[in-house]
Amino acid sequence: MAFDDQLAEIVDLDRFEPVQSQLIEDQQVDAVQFAHRVFVAAVQPRAAQPFEQFVGALGVNAVRTIATSINPVDDKTREGGIGEGTPPFPTTLGWDIAGIVIEPGASGLHPGERVFGMSQQLDTGRGTWADVVVMPADSVAPAPASVSLVEAAAVPLIGLTALQTLDWLAVSAGERLLIAGAAGAVGNVALQVASARGIHVDALVSRDADVDLAVAYGAKFATTDPAALPHHSYDAVFDTFGAFVIDSVADAGRYASIATQAGPVPDLSERSVRTTVNQVREDGARLRELAGYIDQGALRVQADSTFGIHEIRQAHERFAARGRRGKVVVTF
Repeated sequence: MAFDDQLAEIVDLDRFEPVQSQLIEDQQVDAVQFAHRVFVAAVQPRAAQPFEQFVGALGVNAVRTIATSINPVDDKTREGGIGEGTPPFPTTLGWDIAGIVIEPGASGLHPGERVFGMSQQLDTGRGTWADVVVMPADSVAPAPASVSLVEAAAVPLIGLTALQTLDWLAVSAGERLLIAGAAGAVGNVALQVASARGIHVDALVSRDADVDLAVAYGAKFATTDPAALPHHSYDAVFDTFGAFVIDSVADAGRYASIATQAGPVPDLSERSVRTTVNQVREDGARLRELAGYIDQGALRVQADSTFGIHEIRQAHERFAARGRRGKVVVTF
C-alpha cells in the first residue's frame, strides 16, 4: 500500500483542520509540540500507538521545515492553471523542503539531522509549505554540508529534474549535449552537472545577457539564435522550454523535453532519435548525488531572494517579476 494511502487510513482529516488553523494563529508553536499536536488531534483517535511508532511504522520521516522555495508548478497550481491535474482546494502547496529530522522512523537518518527533499505535490497532495511535513524515507537525503538549509531549499525540484533528465539522455564524457534554456533554473543545473561529468555542452539562451552567464557556468558555446546551432551535431538535446530545435540532434541521438505545456516532442523515429517528455519524480538517491556535486563545488544554485512565510504574498509577487535571477526561497 502506498504511503499516502496508509496515512489516509489513520489520519482523521476533519479533526486535522482545526490544528492547521491553530498553527496559523500561533506563529510561535514549537515544531515538536506541533507534530505531537497533529498526532493527538488527527491520528491517535484512530490509531492507539505512540507518535514514534506511528512515524516508524510508515517508514517515513517527520521533518521540521526550515525553508522551501517557489517553483512554477506552485504558481500554476495556485492560479488553477494545471487543469485536470489540479488538486482539490483547499490544499497545501510546495514541492521543495529543507529542514531538520524530528522523527526518523526507519529511514536510517537521525533526529536533528539536516535533510532536503522533494514531494510530488500534485500526485500526493503532500505539500511542503508547512511547519512539519511527514515525508517518505526515500524522498529525502542528507542536505549538502557546505551550504545553509535556506540555500539547500532551492535545489530539490530543479536539481532532480535536471539530473533525472540527464540520466535519461545517457550522455557520456566527450559527447556533445545542447541545452535549450541553459540560463534557466533547471537548465543551469543541467549545464553545471553535465560539465562536471566531462560532457561538451553548448547552450541556447533567450537573452543576450545570458550568453556570458552560460559560458561562465561551463558552456563551450552559447547563442540566442537557434539558426546558429549546427545541424545534426548533438548526441543529445535537453530542451527546458519547448524550443524544439530538432534539427540540432544527430541521427540516432536523444531528445528530452521537460516543457510539458509545449506538448510532445515531434516524432523523430525516421532518424532513429529517441524522444521523451520527462516529469520529475521523488528520488532520494539522486538528491544524495546532488548534495555531492554541491559539496565538491561543482554545482551552485542561486537564490534571487528570501522571504518569511508571513511574507508569502510578496514572495509570489517577486516570483512573477521580470528580470528575476534565481529561486525565490521562503523560510519558516
